[in-house]
Amino acid sequence: MFASSALLLHPKVAQLGPPYAHVADQLFEAASSIGANLEEGQVALSRRDMAAKYAIALREARECLHWLRILMRARVLLEDTRPMATEANEFVAMLTTAVKKLRARPA
Repeated sequence: MFASSALLLHPKVAQLGPPYAHVADQLFEAASSIGANLEEGQVALSRRDMAAKYAIALREARECLHWLRILMRARVLLEDTRPMATEANEFVAMLTTAVKKLRARPA
């Protein structure tokens, strides 16, 4: 689970100092928000509501990529951050497609 990976990564990154702790906090918040918004989307009141929840999850996935890129450029824990970046990219691709389909008018 993506949020679990971010949770396990958090203390490793945070111990590197205050700027890294900020990045770790931001990454965990965004990562944990993806799943939460997908869960809310599953019980949405309408197609439009579901699209809104999935769009938030998409934004959070893109934010995760931002924080992961910062860590990777700083050469921090590449064995952890690279796989997470791959997974975040997959979330972005899937959620982009889902949001487009949900926002399209039903046939």
